[in-house]
Amino acid sequence: MGSSSYIYPSLLFTLFCTISFPCSVLSGPISYNSINPNFTASYLQFIDNSGVFLASKNNSFQARITNAKPESESYYVVVTHVSSNTIIWSANRNTPISKSSKLRFTNTGLVLYNDTEHPIWSTPQNLSTLSSLQLHESGNLVLIDSENNTVWESFDFPIDVMVVGQKLKIGKSLVSSLSDEDLSEGGYKLVVGNDDAMLQWNEMNYWKLSMERNSYINTNFPVEYMVMNSTGVYLLGQNGEQVVIRITLHNSNDLLANSSDFRIMKIDHNGVLSVVKIGASDGSSNQEFKGPIDNCRIPFICKKLGVCTNGGLCQCASSFRVDQKSNNGDCVPVDSSLALSGSCNETSLLSNATKIKYLNLRNDLDYFSNEFTEPLTRDVNISVCENMCSMNCSCLGIFYSQNSGSCYMIRNSLGSMFIKSSSQRDANRLGFVKMLIVGNTNGDDPNYKNTDFPILALVLLPLSGVVLIAVVAILIYLGKKRRNKKWGKSTKSKLGHDSKFSSFSDEEIEFVSIPGLPVRFAYEELEAATEFFKNQIGSGGFGIVYKGTLKDGTDIAVKKITCLGSQGKKEFLTEIAVIGKIHHINLVRLKGFCAHKGQRYLVYEYMNRGSLERTLFRGDSVLEWKERYEIALGTARGLAYLHTGCEHKIIHCDVKPENILLHDRSHVKMSDFGLSKLLSPEESGLFTTLRGTRGYLAPEWLMSSMISDKIDVYSYGMVLLEIIRGKKNSSTSPSPQSQSDISGSNSLSSSGESEQNRLVYFPLLALEMHEERRYLDLVDPRLMGQVRFEDAEKLVRVALCCVHEDPSLRPSMSNVVGMLEGGMPLCEPRIESLQFLRFYGRRFTEESTLGQNNEQQNHELVMYRQQQQTSMNTSEYNSFSYLSSQQVSGPR
Repeated sequence: MGSSSYIYPSLLFTLFCTISFPCSVLSGPISYNSINPNFTASYLQFIDNSGVFLASKNNSFQARITNAKPESESYYVVVTHVSSNTIIWSANRNTPISKSSKLRFTNTGLVLYNDTEHPIWSTPQNLSTLSSLQLHESGNLVLIDSENNTVWESFDFPIDVMVVGQKLKIGKSLVSSLSDEDLSEGGYKLVVGNDDAMLQWNEMNYWKLSMERNSYINTNFPVEYMVMNSTGVYLLGQNGEQVVIRITLHNSNDLLANSSDFRIMKIDHNGVLSVVKIGASDGSSNQEFKGPIDNCRIPFICKKLGVCTNGGLCQCASSFRVDQKSNNGDCVPVDSSLALSGSCNETSLLSNATKIKYLNLRNDLDYFSNEFTEPLTRDVNISVCENMCSMNCSCLGIFYSQNSGSCYMIRNSLGSMFIKSSSQRDANRLGFVKMLIVGNTNGDDPNYKNTDFPILALVLLPLSGVVLIAVVAILIYLGKKRRNKKWGKSTKSKLGHDSKFSSFSDEEIEFVSIPGLPVRFAYEELEAATEFFKNQIGSGGFGIVYKGTLKDGTDIAVKKITCLGSQGKKEFLTEIAVIGKIHHINLVRLKGFCAHKGQRYLVYEYMNRGSLERTLFRGDSVLEWKERYEIALGTARGLAYLHTGCEHKIIHCDVKPENILLHDRSHVKMSDFGLSKLLSPEESGLFTTLRGTRGYLAPEWLMSSMISDKIDVYSYGMVLLEIIRGKKNSSTSPSPQSQSDISGSNSLSSSGESEQNRLVYFPLLALEMHEERRYLDLVDPRLMGQVRFEDAEKLVRVALCCVHEDPSLRPSMSNVVGMLEGGMPLCEPRIESLQFLRFYGRRFTEESTLGQNNEQQNHELVMYRQQQQTSMNTSEYNSFSYLSSQQVSGPR
C-alpha cells in the first residue's frame, strides 16, 4: 500500500465505486489498523462481519456497530476487546441508533447519522485535514492528520471502562451504564480529584481510593491523572514522575506470567469499581481489585431507606415497609398518614401537608455520606438541627451526633442505610427521616414540626414575659442606634478590608436581617472567581453576566446589577429573598448574593450551553425536534411553577429565548424571573410600567388593563413558534405557497417578489397554515423528514392558543404542560381572537418595504384602531387598542 504504483489505481477504483455504487463504498471487508477518508459504515453493510469495520493490527480490539444484546434493536458504535467481548468505548452511548444508521469518515472527521441523515454525534469538525482513522493495539481509536499527528483519540472520552495505557485525567470520570443492555449514563461515577479518586452517587462521595488498606499515599503533590498497568492502579503527579496514591493489585507478584494479560477497570451499573484480568490464552477472568469491598457501602444497594446487612441482604428500617404499589424495592412509612418528603422540585405532597414529623431510625444505623462530609453545624441541640432541615426543601433527613452536637443533612436523594461499627469516627450519630403529614393524625403528637410556626417563637416564648420583652426591645433599639453611629463614622473614615462590613452602606446592612437569604459571598471571593470580572458571557436590561469558578471548582454565573433605577433596591431584595427560596428543575437556581460599596451581585448556577437564543438562532449545529420539544415542555413547566406552585404567584414578564438557558442533556431553565412583579395569591393589581421585550409583549400591555399571568402565556406562545421555525418570528424568509391571501398584502411584497418569495410574519403564516392543516410546512426546513405531522400539529395549535388576543381564551401554563405531556386534549385556536395577527403581518410587510412612509403607516394604524374599537360592541371578546408602531408587541 505504500508504493505509488498502487495508490493511483486504488484511488481511481474508489472513485469509480463512489459514483457507481455510493451505498457500498468500502463496505464488506474488515480493515486492519487503518481506514482512509470517504468511508461509510452501517450495521447492514457489515452484517456478515457482525458489524465489525475496523480491527487493530493483531485483532485484539475491533471497532464495530453492534447491539449490547442480540435481541436488542438499539445499536452503538463501539470499540470492543475481542477475547472478552468487553465494550471499552462508545461514541453514542446515550443515543442509540438503528441497524441502517451510518457512520461516515471524511477528511474533516467522524460523523454518526441517524436514519433521517441527521448528525447525532461527531468528532470536532475544526480539525486539520485528516489522513486516516486508526485502531491501536491498546484499544485507542485515533484520528491522524496529514502530518501523522494524533488530533483526536477515544481515550480522552471514557465511558465506564479504563484500560491499560489509558490516562484518566483530573476532572474526568468513568460513568456507569444503566444496565448491561442499556449503555446510557447511570447514577454512579469514578471521579479523579486533586488529591484522590472518589466514587460518587448523585454528586455525593461514598468511597475513596485512599481508603484501601494496601494503598501507598504521598500527599505532597497534586494529582494529574490516573493510570493502570499489570502491577497496580496509580494516581500520578509532576508530569507522571511522582506517585500520589498507589494500589497494588493482588496478582502483581506474578509479573512475567501476567504481562500479556488484558486488564480493565470498570464501574458497573451497581456502583462497584473493579479491576479484572482477562487471560491472554484462555480468556478467563479474575477480579484483582474491588471497591468498596463491603457492598453495604454502596449508596443504593437496598434502594430508598433499605437497610443493608451481611454484604447485600436488604430489609426496611423500623417504621418502614416495602412499597407494594411501585414494586421498585423502596421503603415507605408504615403509617399511611405520612409521606416521604420530596426534593425541592417535587411539590405535589407539600401542597397538602401542613406539618413535618421526624421518624427516628434505629440507633445502630448510619448513612454512607456521613463519613465523607463535614457537619452542617456543630454545638447545637437536636431541635435546632431539625428546624434547619424543616426550613430547607432539599433536606430529606438528618443525622445528629450526641457527642459533639453536630448536624449532618441528607439532601436531594435518599439512599440505603447500613449498620455502623464501633470503630467509626462518630458511633453516636442518630438518624431521623423528614416526613410530611398528609393525612389525619394526632395533633398532640410531640414529634412533628409545624412549618408555619415561627422558629423564633419556639425559642423566645418559653423565656419571655412582658417585662423581658420590653427589656429586649430597649436593648435592641439602643444597640441599633450605636451601630448606626458606628457605621456612619466608619464610612466617613473609609476603613479598609480589615473591617468585615466596611464596604457596606447603611441600607445594605438591612440585608443581614432578611429571613431566608441564600449564601452571602464576599466581594473578594467573586473577584477571584471571575478573574476580576474578565469573562463576560451575557448582558440584559438589569446587568452584565460573568462566568466564574469558585475554589471548589463549581462554575457560577455572576450578574452585576448595573441598572437599578428607582426600584433597584426593591428589585434586588425581591430577587434574593423570594427567588432564593424557590427551587425547581426548570428554574435557574440563585446560589447567593453580594453587596459591595453600593454595587450588587447575584450568583447563579452556571448553564454551560448558554441561552436558547444563541443555540437556536446562532448555533453551529441544528437542534433536533426531540430536544426542541423538551425545551418547550421544560419552559412550560417552569412558568407553571411560577404561576401556581410558589407561595407567591410570580409573573415573569419577559419570557423570551434569551431568558431560557440550556445545560447538558437538554436541561432547560428559566432565568431572570426574580426581576418581575411579585403577587400574592389573592392579589391582582396593575402594573404601572411597561415590561418585556418587543415581539413577545402581550397586547394588554398597551392598555390600562389588568395584567395577569396570561401575559407570560402569550410570550411563551411567541417563543414556541420560534422553536418550531428555528428563526425569529420577525426575520425575513420566503413563505410556502398558500391558497389564502395574507390580508390583501400581496401588493406590498418588496421589490416585486413573486408570491412564493414574499416576506411574511411567521405567527400569521402559522395561523394560515393551521387553517389549511399544513403544519409540516411550518417546521424548520433543516428538520425535513424528521417530524411527524401530529407532533407539529400539537405545538402549532398550542402556540396559537397561547397568543389569543383575549387573555381569557389563553390556556393556563399548567394546561399547556398537560397538553404537551398528552394528559389533556389539545385546545382549538379561536380564529376571531387571532385576527390581529393579520394586522401585524401587514405591518411587517410594510416595514420591510422601503417605499412605505411614516405618514402612511400611521394612517393605517389609526384606521385599524378605529375598526377594533367599533368591533368591541359586537364581538364576544375584548379587542385591545394599539397605540403606535413603536409599542405593538408584533414584529420588528
